[in-house]
Amino acid sequence: MAQRAVAITTATLVAGMVLLPVAAVLWRGGGPGTLGPADWAALRFTLWQAAVSAGLSVALAVPVARALSRRSFPGRVALIALMGAPFILPVIVAILGLLAVFGGRGLINQIGAPLGLPRLDIYGYHGVIIAHVFFNLPLAVRLLLQGWQDIPAERFRLAASLGAPVWRVLEWPMLRRICPGAFTVIFVICLGSFAVALTLGGGPRATTVELAIYQAFRFDFDLGKAATLAALQLALGLAAGAFALRVAPKGGFGVGLDRQIDRWDGTGVAARLADSLWIALAAGFLLLPLLSVALAGLPGLAKMPPEVWAAAARSLALALGATALTLALALPLLTGAGETAALMGISVSGLVLGTGYFLLLQPVIRPGDAALPVTMLVNALMALPFVIRILRPGLEGARRDYARLAASLGLSGWHLWRIVYLPRLRRPLGFAAGLTAALSMGDLGVITLFADGDNATLPLQIYRLMGSYQMESARAAALLLLALSLGLFWVFDRGGRLHAAA
Repeated sequence: MAQRAVAITTATLVAGMVLLPVAAVLWRGGGPGTLGPADWAALRFTLWQAAVSAGLSVALAVPVARALSRRSFPGRVALIALMGAPFILPVIVAILGLLAVFGGRGLINQIGAPLGLPRLDIYGYHGVIIAHVFFNLPLAVRLLLQGWQDIPAERFRLAASLGAPVWRVLEWPMLRRICPGAFTVIFVICLGSFAVALTLGGGPRATTVELAIYQAFRFDFDLGKAATLAALQLALGLAAGAFALRVAPKGGFGVGLDRQIDRWDGTGVAARLADSLWIALAAGFLLLPLLSVALAGLPGLAKMPPEVWAAAARSLALALGATALTLALALPLLTGAGETAALMGISVSGLVLGTGYFLLLQPVIRPGDAALPVTMLVNALMALPFVIRILRPGLEGARRDYARLAASLGLSGWHLWRIVYLPRLRRPLGFAAGLTAALSMGDLGVITLFADGDNATLPLQIYRLMGSYQMESARAAALLLLALSLGLFWVFDRGGRLHAAA
């Protein structure tokens, strides 16, 4: 009963932290705005590209995650960590990498032109989808890979001894349980697409709702329309979350002894070749743009101005604070209703959240003084859906497998979490913490509305360097940001997997 009360209180708090700034923008704008034909066209395109991007990301992640789950090779752990980098990259840095590979003068066209292949044009709706798959395929792979790792080793042993098809009795039921949630999270991420549509959309035909909100702010200063679009975006995100909770089957594979998983399936030559091909294709698609960013940034590392290092220190503090706050909010929300409440944070435009907090704080405090705390809060709210989606399957399994034993031993409250839940959540907790820290490290959103010259974060400093045409220093700072984001992710993820099978 006490845990339920804490969950309800936390869900109410999260909802208030999202709805209050939206209400502030709506109030300052004089009420709801009127949506025109261009806004409805943006809504239709947003829904279409989000569904296609999420579907492709999850569909392609299935064979990649399956291959990684049943193949062991030198550098596997490092490859998995590196393949997660696109999701945690600042969007504009990743887009520069994508243009270096898929752009008009990119690597693909340079290779294809002598072979007579058609020229690849990344601008337009297909460019938006390619970029979204690039960003979200790593997240889908990690979520599905976690599902494969959560299948007890004893189930694979039993299937092997009975000659049962692993795909039908183990893998397909797991995918039916994990895929709806993974699809929903990616779908909601793509609903809020801004920088991708702005950079690669190629015109009005590829305008998203988030871009329409930006236009309402920047060009029309129509706060009512911006708030109305944000409310519509929130409703779509909550509807997607409710759909995922409804279609995802309950249950799992029961408790295991946490042994190393040995796979007896997929030992044939064809299966090995197919797995190797999927891993190689995914690695090339995800790592080539990262390599281009690294090569462009190396020459300027020794020439970075001192303010870059100060900004990096602020970003580190911001990332660690946001990680602690996200986990503190997420653990009480690991229920169906809690996941729906958490989706509110990422379903609402970050521009609207930032503007709303700006309007709320402006009468009582100088906005620059609140830049880092407000950015930390918004980052925590936007990371909540990822963290809950990562942690919830493991907690549900622990509750299902150990609830009766814990009740018979009189375990409850903190003792139940310390003895039963937290040890079984160690690996997903590490992954969730690393993901949150890396996302917060590279975020460029609310800080642009609040920051002054004394509290810029590293992503904002990169944009300032680009704006002053110090491109060599900007590329070097982008490489530093990439290294710090990957480093934070690796430290937390490695800590969660310490003494556990990867």
